[in-house]
Amino acid sequence: MEGKMMHRGVMVAGLAGLLLTACGPKPGEQRAEGQKNEPVNIAQDVAAAATGVATGAAGALDTEAFVKDAAIGGLYEIESSKLALKRSLNPDVKAAAQMIIDDHSAADAKLKALVAAGKAPGPLPAALDERRKGMLDNLTGAAAKDFDDRYLDQQTMAHHEALLAFNGYAKAGDNAEVKAFAAQTAPKLEHHAQMVTKLDRSTNADDEAGAGTAAKTNALGKAADKTKS
Repeated sequence: MEGKMMHRGVMVAGLAGLLLTACGPKPGEQRAEGQKNEPVNIAQDVAAAATGVATGAAGALDTEAFVKDAAIGGLYEIESSKLALKRSLNPDVKAAAQMIIDDHSAADAKLKALVAAGKAPGPLPAALDERRKGMLDNLTGAAAKDFDDRYLDQQTMAHHEALLAFNGYAKAGDNAEVKAFAAQTAPKLEHHAQMVTKLDRSTNADDEAGAGTAAKTNALGKAADKTKS
């Protein structure tokens, strides 16, 4: 079963990677703040989410892979939420972003302490991977009127990805200290996921936006289903 799950996970990741490559900016190119390319941004973010779900499921029980991805994921959450504090005009979105920064900063400190004590593999990554860099670039490039939707869509997908990995490791990981960290952090991630999903729905008042969110959620769900089958 694990081999089948990993094989399908790699297939989903590969297909999503092709979409990311096709839609993404050229090497070294970054979008200026507010430079709109919304259809491409949505396609990239959904592809990034599918890649994350696939690789997260495949590597959820590998301690080194889990620790590395937890660190990168936390860094992405913090950086993207700092951008939300700067650009969002919605006080509820700003409050959510601040909570995400605070909670992920605390989790990051715990993970660093485990590594420093030799209880978790290190060193921890100090920078984002290409996938999260692309997501942050899309968020930076979102037009002002699209920013909250883009941020909340990304946060919803990113937290579902994180929950898959954290819950998986908490249940079946082989490092007791890291398992405890995953189990302690997962409820915060669940709360974040519920919070941003609720906010995302509230900001998508018209039918067209709602249909777009449903399509993205469905795409993520299909990717998750493929990793489980």
